[in-house]
Amino acid sequence: MSVEDDGSVMHPPESAVDQRWKFLIFYLCFYGFMTQIRPGESFITPYLLGADKNFTMEEVTNEIMPVLSYSYMAVLVPFFLLPDYLRYKPVLVLQSLSHISIWLLLLFGTGILAMQFMEFFYGITMAARVAYSSYIFSLVTPSQYQRMASYSRAAVLMGVFTSSVLGQLCVTVGGVPFMTLNYVSLGFMLFGLVLTLFLEQPKQSLFFNRLPPAPSRWRSSALFRMLRELGTIAKLPQLRLWSLWWIFNSAGYYLMLYYVQLLWSEIYPTTDNRKVYNGGVDAASTLLGAITAFSAGYVKIRWALWSELVIGGVTAFQAGLLFLMSTTSNIWLCYGAYILFRGSYQFLVPLAIFQIATSLSKELCALVFGVNTFFATVLKTIITMIISDKRGLGLSVHPQFYVYFAYFTLLAVVYLGAAVCEAVRHRRGKEPAFAKELCSPAEEAPGKERSSEPGSVHI
Repeated sequence: MSVEDDGSVMHPPESAVDQRWKFLIFYLCFYGFMTQIRPGESFITPYLLGADKNFTMEEVTNEIMPVLSYSYMAVLVPFFLLPDYLRYKPVLVLQSLSHISIWLLLLFGTGILAMQFMEFFYGITMAARVAYSSYIFSLVTPSQYQRMASYSRAAVLMGVFTSSVLGQLCVTVGGVPFMTLNYVSLGFMLFGLVLTLFLEQPKQSLFFNRLPPAPSRWRSSALFRMLRELGTIAKLPQLRLWSLWWIFNSAGYYLMLYYVQLLWSEIYPTTDNRKVYNGGVDAASTLLGAITAFSAGYVKIRWALWSELVIGGVTAFQAGLLFLMSTTSNIWLCYGAYILFRGSYQFLVPLAIFQIATSLSKELCALVFGVNTFFATVLKTIITMIISDKRGLGLSVHPQFYVYFAYFTLLAVVYLGAAVCEAVRHRRGKEPAFAKELCSPAEEAPGKERSSEPGSVHI
């Protein structure tokens, strides 16, 4: 930028770097959108229970579905490290190949073992999701990441919404069989693989593929400092609270998500595909989740004081919704409770991300989220082994939802009890020292700068 003598500012023409940045935004958003177009995904459970595959409810609930939790836990740690080490693109290619494997097994696989392999590949695709967000992080500068993360997240949500609406319209209006929807989904997954092959390979990653530190200075390496500071992070009240929420509530949330289609099929066991509204419900819950996640950015309260009460109130609300889903025989009430449950969970997700990430460097933040996700996955797997697997209690889907109701009720009691203790401590003048400056994601404290040093913590 040049400044003339009269004080006017001359803006240079758009540079090649700016054009490349815009193309990168478009391509990544288009990739994120297209890889979510799987119109058959909302109807997998009725497809497995229907005439095409003819599995029983017990086989799907106690033999096929538990494999998803097991496979996700088995591959989570390698997939947390491999994307960074391989510089993301190979893992995204593997994710696309796993998506293709899922639909090939759904279309041509027969028997329980084939469907268990299908769930195994589902676990791989879920674990590989971290590669997409990390890939974006590695390509752009920190000043551009917030915008890029926002755009890519919006593209993914729009893809899920479009996929659900497309699937529902095909089933209800067009009378398209579930088998045909799965062929369409396979076609989109093949196209997604082509898009993956044209992704740019980053020149370096966040942790690996950098110049190695001198042997005598290994203690000052970024990874060692981050591991050393994990103990420090655990002592920060707000980070500890929201990390615990991430672990315990997300475990329950995903268990509900895995088994809710089975619950719908049991409440409303129709053989008329036109009356299966799973796609419309997924679309509505995705839209509500996007709205609540966006609105969470404008909640302006004193989080150091009210976090426990907000978490406890939302968790109690979710427990009530699970009780309604467990007891109702009205499929529309069950649909509505599911939509509200997902919307309330998505309301807390950006708050948790903000409260955890606002005081950490990006490398340490990624490590904390990875550790939280790992512990949530371990907890989810333990619960699955106990209540769902046929080698455990082997509960049918309705009793499982009673267990989820009790689980969220216990969490709500703990959170609300902590809120009472926090209020008493505040009344006695023992105000928490941490995070007095934390505000809503929409209004980060002015003048606060995040350190560029890996592992730095602002208190």
